[in-house]
Amino acid sequence: MKLPTQPRIGLVLLSAVGDVVHALPVVNAIKRHRPQSKITWLLQEAGASLLRGHPSVDEILLFQRRAGVAGFVKMALELAERPFDIVLDLQCYFKATVLTALCRAPIKIGLDPARARELNWLANNRHLPAKPVAHVQEHFLEFLDYLEIPREPIEWRLGPWKDERPWQEDFFRSIPRPRVALVAGTSNPRKDWLPENWVRLNDALQDQWGLTTVLVGAKSPRETALGAKMAAECRHPPVNALGSGLRRLVSLLDGCDLVISPDTGPLHLAGALGKPVIGLYGYNSPARVGPWRQDPRLLIDAFHHPGEEPQMTFQHRPGKMSLITVEDVLAKVEIWKNHILQKR
Repeated sequence: MKLPTQPRIGLVLLSAVGDVVHALPVVNAIKRHRPQSKITWLLQEAGASLLRGHPSVDEILLFQRRAGVAGFVKMALELAERPFDIVLDLQCYFKATVLTALCRAPIKIGLDPARARELNWLANNRHLPAKPVAHVQEHFLEFLDYLEIPREPIEWRLGPWKDERPWQEDFFRSIPRPRVALVAGTSNPRKDWLPENWVRLNDALQDQWGLTTVLVGAKSPRETALGAKMAAECRHPPVNALGSGLRRLVSLLDGCDLVISPDTGPLHLAGALGKPVIGLYGYNSPARVGPWRQDPRLLIDAFHHPGEEPQMTFQHRPGKMSLITVEDVLAKVEIWKNHILQKR
């Protein structure tokens, strides 16, 4: 189907920073194709803090998840005042299903029933053509195909914004290059790498390769504990930038030359910023949620068994992150230093 000239578009994708990053090429392509469109994005606080000021997002409706039923009531009242021409339902979770159902729009587009979870397909009256499960980024780009909008060029336009550059310059002024961002942790401890491995890796990066390390992430108890452990045990402690917030995290990742990260939002942020990423995967399949369009030589895949074909699966494999060794990561750093950094 083709978009009208000035469409009012509602986009439902509430949580997960990685998913927000994956949705941005869709939003940017719509704006490129229909500059007069108005895009309203239904979001929770984490994603909203990343997107405030984004040139392709006209309005953010903040869904307060912790408010319970009151959060849905507040959103229902706000949606009642905002009719849309089209709603794009990108998230297959029950709360997204409810909010999509509350949207006033003659056309609501979602995944086909075979791929939609938690009865998500019931809230939509148009569905993408049935396809096998693919990488999350590919799923989102299928919405552009349905709307007959060219995918390319893939753009995220995440910044740093002009007014964020002075902070970035001040932060990195005395931190020599090349710089490596170490992403401390994830929202799920089963996706985290072992703290003692981060200590060993940090010192090896500095001793063997002369790289400056910057520890980035939130300030959850696990990440804070890792920061304290590295400050106490590393011979050359990393620059601690935990708890910077998502907008400053963009500036931090943008100012580094390499990012080493488990499966979490900052990994996808780094990819969107064009930074080489060494992804540490064991709990989830990197075929479905790994770094998109990244150099495959840098991926560490402990999820799949030796010789196993890549699995496009929602299955989890607990305990596999412990199989990743410091030596595995250093081997990828060597590839980056010898074959990628030299070409930049």
